[in-house]
Amino acid sequence: MPALKIGDKAPDFSLPDQTGTVRSLKDFKGKKLVLYFYPKDNTSGCTKEACAFQENLGVLRKKGVEVVGVSADSVRSHEKFAGKYNLQFPLLSDENKEMIKAYNVWKKRRMYGKEYMGIERTTYVIDESGRIAHIFPKVMVNGHVEEVSQVLDEN
Repeated sequence: MPALKIGDKAPDFSLPDQTGTVRSLKDFKGKKLVLYFYPKDNTSGCTKEACAFQENLGVLRKKGVEVVGVSADSVRSHEKFAGKYNLQFPLLSDENKEMIKAYNVWKKRRMYGKEYMGIERTTYVIDESGRIAHIFPKVMVNGHVEEVSQVLDEN
């Protein structure tokens, strides 16, 4: 897959969230969308990131922004994760990794000296017309939501 760039049309998707509701890119037309990809439910960094988005959800929504998380975890895993942390935004289940690959976040990773394929923590800001407005590659969780909020204020 060629790398996505700012200004590109965001790849469409149609995936179930933690409630089983199928969500598509067109559902968010007319709103800014923060689409964040994360490796795994109930891991420390992913939990911290999800909770930070939840804590700032009211402020983001006042700016006309919706937040959606995406991982390869199952709908059931997302349901438990969202319930445990009272997450009030969709978590999309991409078990086939079609959306994950379309957004170029399925990468070779390395941990404890071992290489494996996995999701590289990445956030896309998609504008009201469905185009990519900003990309945050290789996200560091601490301070990330504040970075996203700042970019949203500038656009």
